[in-house]
Amino acid sequence: MKGAGRLAPALILLALLGPLTPWPPRSGAAAEEYRPVIGQRGKDVIWVPTPENLIEAMLDTAGVTPDDYVIDLGSGDGRIVIAAARRGARALGIEYNPDLTELSRRNAEAAGVADRARFVTADIFSSDLARATVVTLYLLPDLNLRLRPTLLGLAPGTRVVSHAFHMGEWEPDETILLADREAYLWIVPARADGVWTLHDGDTPSELRLVQNFQKIEGTLRPGLPIAGGRVRGDRVSFRAGDASWEGRIEGDAMEGTVTTGGVRRTWSAARTGR
Repeated sequence: MKGAGRLAPALILLALLGPLTPWPPRSGAAAEEYRPVIGQRGKDVIWVPTPENLIEAMLDTAGVTPDDYVIDLGSGDGRIVIAAARRGARALGIEYNPDLTELSRRNAEAAGVADRARFVTADIFSSDLARATVVTLYLLPDLNLRLRPTLLGLAPGTRVVSHAFHMGEWEPDETILLADREAYLWIVPARADGVWTLHDGDTPSELRLVQNFQKIEGTLRPGLPIAGGRVRGDRVSFRAGDASWEGRIEGDAMEGTVTTGGVRRTWSAARTGR
């Protein structure tokens, strides 16, 4: 995977290397012998691989299973894609350097996972990520921010794991600490913002929600503020007065349970505006 292990050293090295430019692919024996060098220049970043133990921790935290489709952005020598494939997942590596793409394919063959690990030479910013249930990346802060709108547009519940770098104001749902390394997990939230007509009894109520990434605030039954509002994938939870609300969002509909004084009842809501 491409990226930088520590922000300051990586940026210093990047400055010393000068502008990052693409290169033609090798062929024949040269391609077979190709081995990347840590710190080599790429299109947008330098190549620094993610350590194997952190890869496993990232995949563990994302809960990768054989049901997942993992996409690694800037897949380097293919190690994250191969690790995901070893868990039975289908995985795709998107890499701009054609030499690294070919090396990754050879590595997948050697690991016996070529049937589940696929690699393409492409630009991550023009690639279709819609199939992903898990996205991994090790890039740079500004690149993460460029990708953020695309990632937030993926299906609710998609897990995003970044080695070393944040997503700006989109706070991580979990942090992975491993020796001197860090990684971060985000769960793509469903859209909960808007005006909802809520039914939890005979009389409907109005629920107004304002969403900031995975956090929500607003009012229920005009004047009753909600607190502790969160969206994790398609799951929503908040408190209003002495009641705790939990539910699932599906498009412009929500349904779930509300608990007050130990008594639980069902509720549903329909979005009537944004």
